[in-house]
Amino acid sequence: MTGRVLDLFAGPGGWSEGLRSLGLRDIGIEIDPAACATRAAAGHTTIRADVAVYPTAPFRSKVSGLVGSAPCQPFSAAGLRTGVDDMALCHQGLDDLARGRDTRVSLRDACSDPRSLLVVEPLRYALDLRPDWIALEEVPAVLPLFEHTARILRSLGYSVWTGVLNAANYGVPQTRRRAVLLASLHHPAAPPEPTHAKNPGPETLFGPALAPWVTMADALGLEPGLEVNTRGARRTPGGNHFSCDGPSWSLTEKARSWWVLRHSKRSNATVRRLDQPAATLVAGHARHDYQWIKVDGSADLVKRPLLLAEAAVLQSFRPCHPFRGSESRRFLQIGNAVPPLFAAAVVCPLVRVQVEVAA
Repeated sequence: MTGRVLDLFAGPGGWSEGLRSLGLRDIGIEIDPAACATRAAAGHTTIRADVAVYPTAPFRSKVSGLVGSAPCQPFSAAGLRTGVDDMALCHQGLDDLARGRDTRVSLRDACSDPRSLLVVEPLRYALDLRPDWIALEEVPAVLPLFEHTARILRSLGYSVWTGVLNAANYGVPQTRRRAVLLASLHHPAAPPEPTHAKNPGPETLFGPALAPWVTMADALGLEPGLEVNTRGARRTPGGNHFSCDGPSWSLTEKARSWWVLRHSKRSNATVRRLDQPAATLVAGHARHDYQWIKVDGSADLVKRPLLLAEAAVLQSFRPCHPFRGSESRRFLQIGNAVPPLFAAAVVCPLVRVQVEVAA
């Protein structure tokens, strides 16, 4: 296990797949049996246990990196946001750990949602293990707690960066915004340079422009190049000529139509065209809450739910990633996971030197 990365709240393998793409291995701690089964099928080493009660001693001097994404439900905008009410208790938990006092049990009992206090667990492991580098990811509401954690880590000699990043800027076909903490004992911590942009701009003398955001059509492999005319047959004069790159701009007869993804059943649901990235896939919604809708200018709509394989791809997993469990448990794993492409992007600046030396 020497040189491995310890993955807290490991889920189905979002961090693991990203680390694997960088030539790194992790050992995950995960309590959910379905996620553990997924990880086993994907070849990722896992300890089935509760992160909050598992001892740190077995990992001392055996891991070089620490990654983690604590359950976000208490702080998620899609949920009840009970974590906001528990924020002061979480701050106290961080301060107490930094002072060598473990008050987690009493603080957890005082929380509106006991899961809120899980956000302090990465600091407990970091204080005990002192890994070379740390990468944490959470919903944006947790950023104040990451900033608090950063102050504690700086007092221990870490270089730390905290902020909010958009996964779409790193090739994920989803505008998923997440708070990130990056820390290193040996190198300046800094956010990864974006590889993609909504409006990349032209190539300059200083280098190529960034790639455009990856759209749902791009990610799902829809064939480009097809063109159609609103009047149908070419012998009919007039009409408008449109590209059908994917079905996002397909036309039927004389009515313009396109496929959109509706992200929930709520009246104010986010709707995205296929020529855009998806919005954040939220595990709090059931898969059938996500609907592909074909709009053709009439009152008739064609709908179908988002497929699990499509959800996996939009989260930047391989479509064949071996998710296990019931359909609802599989979708929950997908929505809760760190997108592997995003995981690789945020870890890369922290480990680039080690990877180059090893090569």
